[in-house]
Amino acid sequence: MSNDKQLQKEAMKMLKKTSRTFYIPITFLKPTLKMTVASAYLCMRAIDEIEDHEQLNNETKSQLLTETSALLKTTFDHKRYQQLVEPYKHLLPEVTLRLGDWIAFCPTDIVEKVQASTSEMAEGMAKWAENDWTIKTKEDLDDYTYYVAGLVGVMLSDLWEWNNGTKTDRELAIAYGRGLQLVNILRNQEEDDERGVSFIPEGWTLDETFSYAEKNLALAEEYMKDLDRRDMILFCQIPLELAKKTLKAMKNGREKMTRSEVEATVEEITSAQQ
Repeated sequence: MSNDKQLQKEAMKMLKKTSRTFYIPITFLKPTLKMTVASAYLCMRAIDEIEDHEQLNNETKSQLLTETSALLKTTFDHKRYQQLVEPYKHLLPEVTLRLGDWIAFCPTDIVEKVQASTSEMAEGMAKWAENDWTIKTKEDLDDYTYYVAGLVGVMLSDLWEWNNGTKTDRELAIAYGRGLQLVNILRNQEEDDERGVSFIPEGWTLDETFSYAEKNLALAEEYMKDLDRRDMILFCQIPLELAKKTLKAMKNGREKMTRSEVEATVEEITSAQQ
């Protein structure tokens, strides 16, 4: 097996290991787009693991994210990155340590865009680590969710256009990512409270937070109207429907959907798109 084929195989294995939401949708994409989106997802997951790491203090997180952001702004220096993460090698997961590999199999004519989006995300995460994720206002929430999720939507829009010329609304793309993140915030409230963090603005009720999530998911529906290729529609629709049903489950007092409900939802969507 060639090195490229081996790396792609390892990337898909890592994707399955690290993504509950996007692994299945990515497998529906056409080959070139599948590997590009997989590369982009793993790059962003690599830095997300730094931001979320429970054993790294905020100063260390900010430093690692800031320096990684700088490395992503030019031709990626794998050796320098390895030197950067070396002191934390025993703590950081494989997906983070192998950031250079995920960049390596991204198509050369789009890799700069993937790196730029990941760099902007890392820079924003570094800022929020410095601020100890203190969310006081709606503007704070929007800023945070832009960096950790809205940017994913923007990057996807860039990838659709690069792949086949599909143009989508960037603001709606941000809402798509933001809506999914708001569902995650609602789902993870208890865990966040235990570690002394709240991503819900001061004074907001639970109902207001649910309403804001629903508003962004409705905008995500509008975003999808610009997509006209089956694989792209499936990719976006599956996470969106799962988010909507998860929100409904939580409003009914359940923590999340069951595995059988998830499988049934995926089957329903794929059958409808035949």
